[in-house]
Parts: sequence; structure tokens; C-alpha cells
Amino acid sequence: MVGLIVLGVVVVLLAVFLVVIYNGLVQLRQRVQNAWAQVDVQLKRRYDLIPNLVNTVKGYAQHEKSTLESVTQARNMAMSAQNVKDQIQAENMLSGALKSLFAVAEAYPELKANTNFLQLQAELSDTESKIAFARQFFNDTVQKFNTKIEVFPNNLVAGLLGFSMADYFTLQGETEARQSVNVNF
Repeated sequence: MVGLIVLGVVVVLLAVFLVVIYNGLVQLRQRVQNAWAQVDVQLKRRYDLIPNLVNTVKGYAQHEKSTLESVTQARNMAMSAQNVKDQIQAENMLSGALKSLFAVAEAYPELKANTNFLQLQAELSDTESKIAFARQFFNDTVQKFNTKIEVFPNNLVAGLLGFSMADYFTLQGETEARQSVNVNF
């Protein structure tokens, strides 16, 4: 009889333990998804600004067609990405294309003085700052989630219940991480 009671208590404690771990993992997974949604909001804002920026530059830089096309193509790829990993790769390509666009603008003094261009550039700069903040928040949340999955005994429960590590939003490569952007307007 006492053995049965002890067994019952152990089973209940084990069940409570599993529920607590599961609920903590679900909560962090939801935070990761919310953090990504915040990044996505800022990326959408960036996507909306890019066509206006490209059209403004197009009026001044007719022979820079390849640069303008690469920005448009990178934007379309980023908008059509199906998962976080593809989105991260596409965003890195888009950032590079935008750097090229601003480098092209350097050759056109009348473009650099255009009020519409300056306003769009300021809005895009503000959006890039918001994206950087949202990326940092996302990566912080991913770090908490991944840590929770890896620590013992959570790793046992996470593996059994199908929780997997989330991807960080990182720069494309080592050289890109160390390059400083030098664009003067």
C-alpha cells in the first residue's frame, strides 16, 4: 500500500515536472515567433520604401540599370522568402544591394540634393535602425529559447516533444561583419 502511494506521488511529480518544462518551452517558442514578427514588420516597412527610392534614383541614373535591377530582385526575393533561414539570406542580399544603390547615388550630386531622395534615405536609415533593434531582440530571444532546449533535463523533454533549435539572424559572412559602411550624402 505504501509502495503504491509512493509510486503515485512519483508519477504525479514527474507529470508536473514535464508540464512545467513543456510550458516553459512553449512560452519561449512563442516569444521567438513574436520577435520574428517584429522583425518582419520592420522589413515590410523597408520593402515599401525601396520602390520609391529606386524610382527616385532611376530618374537621375538612367545608365545604372543593373544596380537598380539587383535592388528590385533582392527585394522580391526577401518578400517571397518562405522561412526564417531563407529570409535571413535574402535580407543579407538586400542589404548588399542597397549599399550598392547608395554608392551609385554618390556619383550624382543633383540626386544627393533631391528633397525626395533625402527624405527616403532618412526614412530608410531610420527603418534600418529599427530592423537592427528588432534583430537584436530576436537573437536575444532565440538565445534564451536555444539555451532552454539545451540544458538538462529540458533537453530530454525538448527532444521527445519535437522542439528544435531556432536560427539566429546573423550577417552573411565574417568579412561582412567586419566591414564598415562608408556612404556620404
